Amino acid sequence: MRTLLVLLLLIPALGGAQVFGETKVFTEQDTLRGSITPEREWWDLNYYHLDIEVVPDQKFISGSNLIAFTALKPGSVLQVDLQVPLRIDKVTWKGREVAVRSNGNAHFVELGRQLQKGAKDSIRVYYSGNPREAVNAPWDGGVSWKKDKEGNHFIATSCQGLGASVWWPNKDHMYDEVDSMKISVTIPEHLVDISNGKLTGIEHDKVNKKRTFHWEVKNPINNYGVNINIGNYEGFGEVYEGEDGPLDMKYFVLAYNVEKAKEQFKQATKTIEAFEHWFGPYPFYEDGYKLVEVPYLGMEHQSSVTYGNGFENGYRGSDWSGSGWGLKFDYIIVHETGHEWFANNITNIDIADMWIHESFTTYSECLFVEYHHGKEAGADYMTGTRRVISNDEPIIGVYDVNNEGSGDMYFKGANMLHTLRQLVEDDALWREILRGLNRDFRHQTVNTQQVENYLSEKTGKDLSAFFDQYLRDHRTPVFEYEIKENIIRYRYTDVIPDFDMPIEVTINGESDWIYPNSKWKEMPMPERIASFSVDRDYLVIPRAL
Repeated sequence: MRTLLVLLLLIPALGGAQVFGETKVFTEQDTLRGSITPEREWWDLNYYHLDIEVVPDQKFISGSNLIAFTALKPGSVLQVDLQVPLRIDKVTWKGREVAVRSNGNAHFVELGRQLQKGAKDSIRVYYSGNPREAVNAPWDGGVSWKKDKEGNHFIATSCQGLGASVWWPNKDHMYDEVDSMKISVTIPEHLVDISNGKLTGIEHDKVNKKRTFHWEVKNPINNYGVNINIGNYEGFGEVYEGEDGPLDMKYFVLAYNVEKAKEQFKQATKTIEAFEHWFGPYPFYEDGYKLVEVPYLGMEHQSSVTYGNGFENGYRGSDWSGSGWGLKFDYIIVHETGHEWFANNITNIDIADMWIHESFTTYSECLFVEYHHGKEAGADYMTGTRRVISNDEPIIGVYDVNNEGSGDMYFKGANMLHTLRQLVEDDALWREILRGLNRDFRHQTVNTQQVENYLSEKTGKDLSAFFDQYLRDHRTPVFEYEIKENIIRYRYTDVIPDFDMPIEVTINGESDWIYPNSKWKEMPMPERIASFSVDRDYLVIPRAL
C-alpha cells in the first residue's frame, strides 16, 4: 500500500483520452497550449534574456524577457504564453510598444507589419504579478515559496507539463527550443540564486540591498528546464574527467546541510560515469553540471538538477523494485541526472510523447545498477518495478492538446526497453544504439515515430507491432500455456492482432526460443516436460492453464 501511495505522488496526473470510462474534454486553451499554432509556426526561437526581480515577502515577480527569433516565413503576429494570474504589462518592438491581444494564457503580439522570411528580430515582453503557487511540487507545480528551518526564504520553480509560462513569458511549446539564453535574477542581498548554465557575474545594489545573479546557458534548452532556486545556499564542487574532457560539477545546498551533501553527492560522479558509458558524453559540458537542493523532491532542470530527497538512498528511503538494489543509490540523483540525456538532450516535440523522457530515464536506473553491481542486479531492479505497473491507459497521450499519457510511461516503458534489449541479443549493439540516439538526435526535439524508426533501423527489426502493443495499447501481453506430457501449447492474449514477439523459455533446464502469436501453437518435445519457465526479462504475464 505504501508503494502504491508513493507511486501516486511520483507519477504526474494521468490525462489520457479515457479515464475510467470517462471521455476527457479538451478546451480551446488546451489547443492553444498544446499545438503548433500559425502564430508559433512562422518564427524560430534564437535567444532569451530573462531578466526578473523576485520579492520573496510578497511572492511577487516582475521583469522582462527578450525574445530573439528568425522568421521562417512571412508573419506579423507572434504567440507568447503567460499564465494567469501573471499579466503582461507591455510588449516592445524596435523601441516602441505594440498591441497585444490575449486569449486566456495565450497572448498574440501584433507587430503591425509583416516580417519577411529570413528576417532576424526580437521583442521584449514585460510582465509582473504573483505567479501560481505550487500545490504539490513538482507534479502540480508553479513556484514553491517556502522557508528553511532557520526561517530563511527557500524558493524554487517547477513546471513540467504545466508549462514554464506559469512563471515567465515564453514560446511555451516543446517543439522549439531556444538556442541559448541568459538568466538574470535580482533578489534580497542575503539570498543566493542558482539557475541554469554558468554564473557570469553578480551585481551588488548596496543602496537597495539587492543582488543580481547573471547565468549564461550556451546550449539549447527546453522551457520547463529553465529554473530559479533561491535560498541561503553554500556551494562546493569538483572537476570530473569525462569523455569530453573536464566537467565542472557544482553542488548547492542549504548551509546547514553541507556535510551531509558532501557525503551523499559522491554519487553524482558515479552517475555521470555510468551514463557516459551507456549514453555517450554528458550533453552540456559548456554549461557544467549542478545539483541544487530545493524544497520539493526534485526535477531535471538542465545543468541545474534539483534535489530534495533528504540525503538518503532510495526514493525517500524506499525501493520501487522491492529487490533491495533500489536502496543502493539515491533515486533523485540517478533519475534526474539521467534526464540530462533523455529530456534535455533529446526532447519530445509533443508532451503526448513524454515516454521518450520517462521510459528511457527510468530504464537508466537499471543501467546504473548494472554498471556498478552487475547485469543480474540490474535485471533484479528492473523486473522488480513491474509490481507498480497499472495497465490503465496507453503510454502515449493525445496530441496537440498538451496531454500526457499514462504514468506507466515510467516503469512499463522502462521494462519495454529492457525487453527490447533481449530481442537485440547483442549487448554491445544495444549500448551503441543508446549512444547513437544521443549522438544522432543531439540537442534536438523528436517525436515517437522518429525514435521508433531509429530503433527499428539500428536493430534490423520491424518493431511496429512491438511499439503499437506497448505504447498504444494499455495491456501487457499475457502468455498463456498448457503442458501435456511432452507437448506445450501456447499463445498470446491481451494483444493487438499482429503482435508476435518471440520470447526465451527454459524447458527441462534448457534455454530455447519460441514464437507465439494470438493463435494456439503446439511444440512437441522428445521427452516429458518436467519444468518450464519464461525468461523474466520479457515484459509478458505468464499464465499456466
